[in-house]
Order: sequence, then structure tokens, then C-alpha cells
Amino acid sequence: MRKYEVVIIVKPGEEEAINTTIAKFENIIKNTGGNVEKIDRWGKKRLAYEVKDFIDGYYTLINFTSEPATVFELERVLKITDDVLKHMVIKLED
Repeated sequence: MRKYEVVIIVKPGEEEAINTTIAKFENIIKNTGGNVEKIDRWGKKRLAYEVKDFIDGYYTLINFTSEPATVFELERVLKITDDVLKHMVIKLED
């Protein structure tokens, strides 16, 4: 198992929609054999530049451990989810 972190920027909107989107990615990690260690919600912040006609985004950092296959599935779903403006998955040092 390797340690990873993912930063997800979600479209700003209703809190319930944001929570549903974040829970979706948390469940993907858990259902593919990973373990979510920490979810840090940074909240709504101004973007450095406009992304998909949005100037604000809701930032979330998720720290987790998993196998590389989990990361591939997570990135696949992140890319096709309309509510996600940007994302970045980083492998942490052991």
C-alpha cells in the first residue's frame, strides 16, 4: 500500500451537492481496497484563473493509502465527473 493525496476542486454550489461529490470519491477509494486517512475541507476559495467559466471553487484534500489500481480508477472517475473543475493526485514519500 502506498500513500497518496488528492486535491479536488469542485464547482461551488449547494453544500449538499458538494458533500455528495466528495463522498463519491471517498467511496471509490474504500470500495477499491484503499483506506481514507483524512479529509481536509479547505472550503470555497477564489481560483487563480477562470476554469470552465467559474472564478471560485470548493477545495478538498483527501489523504489515503491504496494500491496503484485504486488511483487509476479514482483519476478515471475524476476526469469524467462534471462537478470537478480540477484535480491532482500525488504519491507521497514512504
